[in-house]
Amino acid sequence: MDSVLKRYLFLIPVAILLGLIVFYPVLRCAGLSFTTHDGLGFGNYARAFGDARLAATLWNTTVFTVFSLVLEIILGLALALCINVSFRGRGIVRAIVLIPWALPPAVMALGWTWIFNDVYGVASDILYRTGLASEKIAWLATPGKAMLSLVIADVWKTTPFVAIILLAGLQSIPKSLYEAAAIDGAGPVRRFFMITLPLLRPHLLLAVLFRGIQAFGVFDLIWVMTRGGPAGSTETISLYIYRIIYGYLNPGYAAALTIIAFLILLAVAVIISILNRRQHELA
Repeated sequence: MDSVLKRYLFLIPVAILLGLIVFYPVLRCAGLSFTTHDGLGFGNYARAFGDARLAATLWNTTVFTVFSLVLEIILGLALALCINVSFRGRGIVRAIVLIPWALPPAVMALGWTWIFNDVYGVASDILYRTGLASEKIAWLATPGKAMLSLVIADVWKTTPFVAIILLAGLQSIPKSLYEAAAIDGAGPVRRFFMITLPLLRPHLLLAVLFRGIQAFGVFDLIWVMTRGGPAGSTETISLYIYRIIYGYLNPGYAAALTIIAFLILLAVAVIISILNRRQHELA
């Protein structure tokens, strides 16, 4: 038997498994999205285009995703650069850095809910005692501040994940490039922008893809901390879909919103893949 054909045959069990746990649910959801109380049709999608609450949740989701992602990339890169340096106890430091990422999301969210509590929370108490705030701040009960609190909690938890991805990229860069640049008189800043950043771009795009998908679909963090409040200012697409299916008992419309969110993420993933491919072609 041809060796190439044999390799493809070994992929059949995995392909069947992926079909059962990935493709079948997507197809089932797509079929369900065309069902309405009146029968079959595009009514759910037509309703989505005129749904003001959906537009608001998509905006909240975009704000949360963009701000979280930007901060995580910046802080993750800084953290990766720090733990990439050789020093005594580096292995222990790397293990400690991963602790926030290892914590269960619900447990972490409960901790941050306590921190941002306006009565006994640490954040409000520090600002009040130092005179930076004239009164206790209701972080989770004020629009704007509630979203900021969610972004801070998400960045704290997921920055280590971004740092590990970027650390892998940093360790794949040959040290000879830095040595040659140093001989040519390039300083640390110039070496960073001329060597590190260009060669790290594939890993940056990978981190953006992974974290973008995770942040866009976040549920547990927001559900535990704010439940989408106050006044829907932190309600994301995931929470809205949850309420549609379990609160309003409308699985067809919830499935349609899920497909819309899936198509948005798919479009973003395709764009990032194209950018990554162009980077490899230029390299």
